[in-house]
Amino acid sequence: MYQTIIETETLYKQAVALLQQLIAIPSYSKEEDATATAIYTLLEARGVAVYRQKNNVWARNKHYNAALPTLLLNSHHDTVKPNASYTRNPFEASITDGKLYGLGSTDAGASLVSLIATFLYFYESEDLTYNLILAATAEEEISGKNGLELLYPELGQIDVAIVGEPTEMHLAVAEKGLLVLDCVAEGKAGHAAREEGINAIYNALDDISWFRNYTFPIQSEHLGPIKMSVTLVNAGTQHNVVPDVCQFTVDVRLTDAYTAEEVLEIIRKNVKATVTPRSTRLKPSSIPETHPLVQAGLALGRNTYGSPTTSDQALLPIPSLKMGPGFSGRSHMADEFIYLVEIEDGIRLYIELLQQVILQK
Repeated sequence: MYQTIIETETLYKQAVALLQQLIAIPSYSKEEDATATAIYTLLEARGVAVYRQKNNVWARNKHYNAALPTLLLNSHHDTVKPNASYTRNPFEASITDGKLYGLGSTDAGASLVSLIATFLYFYESEDLTYNLILAATAEEEISGKNGLELLYPELGQIDVAIVGEPTEMHLAVAEKGLLVLDCVAEGKAGHAAREEGINAIYNALDDISWFRNYTFPIQSEHLGPIKMSVTLVNAGTQHNVVPDVCQFTVDVRLTDAYTAEEVLEIIRKNVKATVTPRSTRLKPSSIPETHPLVQAGLALGRNTYGSPTTSDQALLPIPSLKMGPGFSGRSHMADEFIYLVEIEDGIRLYIELLQQVILQK
């Protein structure tokens, strides 16, 4: 097996070096060309047959067998832009007191390089019960259409996925989806000094009150209730004109208890405003706790939970497990960092997890 050629300690050192290389290359969403090239070049140098579609890089295990089920290992190499509170150079991948600093180090560089190391560990194995596909994808931070969503149809049949995001290597077995609604309440314009018109703001207030107070009757075991928040309101042209239109935006965090379409139907039955979703692409996701990946994680002492944050899981129409090194609270923070030991543990736990699932007993 490949691990007799490259041991885990070597894979760890290579993963850290790759992460330092990626941090040093600006890779904002839609601008990931150079990091895609770096990942492609590394895999090619390791003897992997590697492919690229736009800024997405992917590869199959050496002994891919179309008769076997397939496990996708996915994480992203784009980053947000550094916020104004940075005190360090966000592109200087320096190591201090066991911490590797740099933009994207936690979200999701550590997960990406750990999954690459895991893929390389199993790459030449001939006794797998699952195929492995590695996908390093773009535009995750903006839920863009030229990332995983573009690449997924090219990968063939996929049965289950591990999505690398910072979870402290615990098992996010469910993830909330996102539905953004643009709502328009209508009235009739009139002079504010007279009893004229129908105030669209007042009509909107009734709907806003419903969004604030309504509770969906079915709650998710891991994600709890659906959460709806009115986040933007815009109405009126001047102080003495009764507004005929009030526009407001609602942020809806979906759970696996309802489909996006079911949620939309319930909302439209209960409000008077015209409700238009910006997209229904970002769906809630989950994986059964009985799935071998979850059971293997539990056997390794990892915990299950539901994740409130949205990732590329939302674009996968298959069971998926979100799992990766690092603490999610460091994502997008100033002076972002990852502990080196988190990368080392991440590689070890990924490998131990897969050994229980994809190796012939």
